[in-house]
Amino acid sequence: MKLNKQLNKLKISTLTIITLSFISLHAFSQIFDSEQNPLSVKWRQINSNGFRLIYPSELEKEAQRMANTITYIYPYVGRDLDRQKMSIPIVLQNRGTIANGFVQLAPKKSQFNTTPPQQFDSQDWLNNLAVHELRHVAQFDKITGGQAHPFPEEIYFAYLGASIPTWFFEGDAVSTETSLTHAGRGRQPSWVMPFRTSLLSGQNFSYSKAYFGSNKDQTPGYYQLGYLLTSQLRKEFGKGIVDSLLADIHHRPLRLYPFSQSLKKYTGYNTQKFYAHVLEQLKKDWQRQDEQTLHSDYKSLNRPAKIATNYYMPTALPNGQLLTLKQSKDEVPGFVVLNPDQSEEKLFKIGYQEQPWFSYANQLLVWDEIRYDPRYKQRNYSVICLYDFSTKTRRQLTFRTRLFSPTLSGDGKKLLAVQADLSNNFNLVTIDLINGQITKTYSNPENLILQTPALNADGSQWTWVGVSEKGKSLWLANEKGETVQLVKEMNQQLSRPIFIGDKIAFNAHLSGLDNIYEVTPADKKIVALTSAKYGAFNPSPSNDGQSIFFNNYQLTGYEVATAPIEPKEVQPNHFVYFGEAAEKQENIGDVFRQIPDSAYTSASYSPLAHAFSFHSISPTVDDDDRVGIALKSNDLLNTVDFFGGVSYHSDLRKLEYNAGLTYKSLYPVLSATFRNRPRLAYYRLAGQLREANWRENRLELKASVPLSINAYNHNYSFLGEVGTSYTQRNFAPQEAAIFSKTLDFPMSYRFGFVHSIRTAERNVAPKWAQSVTISYYNQPFDPHLNGDLIAFESALYFPGIMKNHSLVASFNYQQSSGILKGNNEIATVYGYGQISARSELKNTLLLSYRFPIAFPDAEIGPFAYIRNLRGGFFSHYENIGTETNLTQPKTFGLELRSSLNLLRYQPVIDLGVRAVFVNKVYHQNPILELIFNYSF
Repeated sequence: MKLNKQLNKLKISTLTIITLSFISLHAFSQIFDSEQNPLSVKWRQINSNGFRLIYPSELEKEAQRMANTITYIYPYVGRDLDRQKMSIPIVLQNRGTIANGFVQLAPKKSQFNTTPPQQFDSQDWLNNLAVHELRHVAQFDKITGGQAHPFPEEIYFAYLGASIPTWFFEGDAVSTETSLTHAGRGRQPSWVMPFRTSLLSGQNFSYSKAYFGSNKDQTPGYYQLGYLLTSQLRKEFGKGIVDSLLADIHHRPLRLYPFSQSLKKYTGYNTQKFYAHVLEQLKKDWQRQDEQTLHSDYKSLNRPAKIATNYYMPTALPNGQLLTLKQSKDEVPGFVVLNPDQSEEKLFKIGYQEQPWFSYANQLLVWDEIRYDPRYKQRNYSVICLYDFSTKTRRQLTFRTRLFSPTLSGDGKKLLAVQADLSNNFNLVTIDLINGQITKTYSNPENLILQTPALNADGSQWTWVGVSEKGKSLWLANEKGETVQLVKEMNQQLSRPIFIGDKIAFNAHLSGLDNIYEVTPADKKIVALTSAKYGAFNPSPSNDGQSIFFNNYQLTGYEVATAPIEPKEVQPNHFVYFGEAAEKQENIGDVFRQIPDSAYTSASYSPLAHAFSFHSISPTVDDDDRVGIALKSNDLLNTVDFFGGVSYHSDLRKLEYNAGLTYKSLYPVLSATFRNRPRLAYYRLAGQLREANWRENRLELKASVPLSINAYNHNYSFLGEVGTSYTQRNFAPQEAAIFSKTLDFPMSYRFGFVHSIRTAERNVAPKWAQSVTISYYNQPFDPHLNGDLIAFESALYFPGIMKNHSLVASFNYQQSSGILKGNNEIATVYGYGQISARSELKNTLLLSYRFPIAFPDAEIGPFAYIRNLRGGFFSHYENIGTETNLTQPKTFGLELRSSLNLLRYQPVIDLGVRAVFVNKVYHQNPILELIFNYSF
C-alpha cells in the first residue's frame, strides 16, 4: 500500500501551533481577537507610567478611573513576582456586549471588554478585569524578563504555551484577584461547584480530564483547577513559590515538561502527583463541609441524563407543564416543555446568549440573544426576542440594542430590561411589547451595575441586583418612585430575584453553598427556602404560589426540582475558602480601597498613525512547505497587518523575498502581497529540451467583503472577493525572445454563501448546513493570453440516522479554456494526487458519512489524552456521467479519527488514518492517508 502523509495543507507556524491566549473571564473567545470596530469610533489615549490606555471617546470617565486604578494596583499585583513596572498598551473595547478580557503577545497588549456580564463577581467589573489581567502582565514579564527586542514576541508567546500549563497562569491570576480584593472567584462556591460535586459523588477525574475537559461529563474547568492547585501551592510552599517556578522556567527553558520539572524541584511533586495530592485534600475539606451542613434531597423532575445536561430556569406553565432552557453536550440550547411523566416536547433552538436567561408570563416568552454586526465583529448587540404560545410565532422584538435580562410582569403586559450604553451607564428600561421601543428609563443615580431584574404580578413593583466595589445589593422599587435597599452590599453571589407574592426570593451562598433565600420587604428578614447538597439556583413560583421550582445541581448538571415554601433559618456559613493562605501572605486587604483620583491628560489616537507595530521576527512555513523568516507587524486595533521576509526554495537553492500588507478598517478588506522569487521551467526549442531559470517580481492585489449575520440558531455568511496580479519576469536574452516578460492583471472573482445551524459539542458536523461558492478567472487585460475558468463548489450537510451523525454531499463543477485549461479549482476525490488522471477534471460528487464512536476520556500517562473516537465512510465520484456512475465511484473507503491532547499541551489534535480504495479500472493499489490537524 502507498503511504501518503497527507497533512491537509497543515500550516505550522511557531505562533499558532503551541501558543495560547489567556482568556480571562469567558469561554466565548478566540485565541487572538482579530476583529475590527467601525470607522465611526473615535479613539483617545492616556499615556502614563509605562502603559498606554487606548479607548473610545465615550469611555473618557472610565478611562480616567482605570488609569488611576492600573497605576496604583500594579505594584501590588506584581510584588511577589518582583514586577513593579510595566510597559503594555491596554485597549478598552465598548462596542460589544460579550464580557471578556485577555493579555497577549504579538503584539503585546491587553484588552478589556467594558460591558459587564449579568452575573459575575461582587465587585466592579473593570476593577475585576484590571487585577486579573495585570497579573497576566506580571507573569509574562517574569518569563520574558520584560524584553521587547529584537522582536521576539511570537517566540516568547510560543514558549509560554509550550512550557507552562494554562491552568497555572489562570489559577494564579484568580488567586491574585481573590487575595488582593474583598471579592474574587475564589470566594464563590458556585464557581468550584462542579469539582466539589464530582469528588463528593465519587468521581475521580484524571489530571488530563480535569484540565482539558470532556465530551460527556461536567468537569471543573482549567480556571477552577488552576485556582485550587495554586492555592494549595501557596499554602504548603509559601508566597514565593509562584515566583520560584517562573524564575526557574525562565533560567532553564530548554527542557521537556519544564513546568513539571520545576515543580518537582521546589515541591518534590511532578504535576500529576501534585494533582493527586491536592485531590485528596479537597476531598477531606469538602467532606468536612458536607458533614457540617444540613441538606435535603430533592426528586428530579426531568428524565435522567447520561451525559452532561442542563435544564435552566424551570418555569411553571398553566397546564402543569414546565418550561426550561435545555442544553447538553450533544444538543445546542433550546426551549423544551417538561411533562409530569418526565417526557419532553421540543419547542425551538436559540442563538448565543451572554448567560442562560428567559422570562415567561401569560403565554409570552422573552429572552435575549447576541447579534453580530455583519462586517465589524467588535460590534455586537444584545437584542430581545419574543415567542407567543397562543399563535406559535416568534420574532425579534428589538434591533441593534444593548438590552439584557428581559423580564415580564406576571400578567404579561409589562417588559423590563437592563440597558448598558457605550459610556458604561446602566439603567432599567421598560419596552413596548409591540414595537420594541423603550418607553421609560429609570434613573440610577449611583450608576450601579444592574443585573437580573424581575417584575411582580401586575408590574407595579420591580426588584434587581446592584453591583459596585462595595459588593452586591438587592433593591425594590415601585411606580410611586419609592426605592428601597432590601439587602445591603455584601460579598455574596446575589442573583436572579423573583417575586413570590409580596416577598422576594433570590440566590445567594449565605451558608457557604448556593441556595435559594427569601426576604420580606417589610422587615428585611432573610430566610432559607432550600438546602441543596451542591447548589440550588433559579427559583420560580408554582401556579398556586405554595411551592417553588428551581435548579438543583447534580453530577450531570442543572436538574429540575421542586420544594414547598417552608422558610427555615439560614444555616451557619461553612464555606471552604482555599485562598485563605494566599490572602494572609499578601496582607493587603482590599487593593482598591485608596485608588487616587488624578486627572490624566488625554489626547486623540489615530489608528492610521499607529498602523505599524513591529513585534516579531519568526520562522515561517508557507503553503508549499518552504521555510523562511519574517518580520511581522500588527497594530493594536487589528486594522493593519504587515510582514516582510525571506523564504528558501530548497529545490532551486535560492531565496524568495516577500512582503504583504492588509488593511481592514474599510468595509472591504484590502490586501497586497509582493514576491521576488526564483522560477524554473523547461521548454523545447529546435527539438531540444532546455531549462529556463529566471527571477520574477509578482504583485498580488485583493479586495474582499466578508459578511456574516446570525439569527436565533442560524448563521449566515457571505463573501465577495476580487483579485488580480502583475508579474514582471526577468529572463535571460534567449528566453526573453520567446516568452512574455509580463503577465498583465489576470482577474479572479469569487462569491460564497454559507448557512449553518449551531453545533453541539459532540456533533461531528452541523446538523444542517449549505455552502455554495462560485469562482471565475480570466485574462481581460492581456491579449496574448486567452482563456477562462468558471468553478462551482457546493456542500450540503444533513443529519445522519443517529444523533450527532452527519451526511455530507458535495457537488463541484468546473469548465476551463485556453491557458487555464488543466487548472483545478474544485474539491477532488480522496487520493486524487496518487491516481493517474484519465481525462480533464470537470466535476466531482463527494459523499461522506461521519459519526462518533466513543468518548473514552482516556489518559495515556503524560503522552496523550483521548477525547473521542470518530469513524466515517466515503464514496467519491469524478466526472460523473462519463467516467463514473453512482454504482462505480472513483474512490471509496473509510476513516478512523480521534481528537486528543498530546504531551499535555492545550491544542486539540485531530489525528487519524484513511484507507482509500480505487476503482479497479485505474489499476491502482489502495492508498493509506494519515490525517493531522489541530485547533485551540
